[in-house]
Amino acid sequence: NNAAGNFISQTNDLTPRAFDAIANIVLHGTFYTTNACGKRWIAEKHKASVLSILTTWVWTGSPFVVPSAMSKAGVAVMTQSLAVEWGRHGIRLNAIAPGPFPTEGAWARLNPMKEGDDDRYKARNPLGRVGRPAELANMAAFLMSDEVEYINGEVIAMKLVADSDHVMLITEKGILIRTRVSEIRETDRNAAGVR
Repeated sequence: NNAAGNFISQTNDLTPRAFDAIANIVLHGTFYTTNACGKRWIAEKHKASVLSILTTWVWTGSPFVVPSAMSKAGVAVMTQSLAVEWGRHGIRLNAIAPGPFPTEGAWARLNPMKEGDDDRYKARNPLGRVGRPAELANMAAFLMSDEVEYINGEVIAMKLVADSDHVMLITEKGILIRTRVSEIRETDRNAAGVR
């Protein structure tokens, strides 16, 4: 599932038809296609794997692309829900949520004024670069492989380390938590007695 439709617009300027144009492609189209295939696979007792391409907006949101962000978040929930519902039929569902992977089509639609360039992403990434299409292709091949049939219901982020205000931490008791970088910084400032 790589359905995508998007345009830049302030949300308060959107008409219902504009919202539906995106939601019908991204959310409804993805569900209708996935459900049609799933029905056939279940009836034929056919093992299968579904891979959806999302975006990191499913966690962070993003201004000026609300219809797409909401629709992609819906596809993420569909992925996780159907992984549980259809797993017993041998049908796996996973997704990749890439951050900046510059392509001509996406960059032209999401940065139509050609403001800035890849440097703004490179500067925030410890690797000093944006994603490469081959890396996305390799992750997709990995998730579709029969060698990783145990992976089901996952949304894998392929993004810049610093493109959001969230990090994953392991606590002293070995518990994995997701927290805001700003909260860590506030805790560090408090512990140091800095106001």
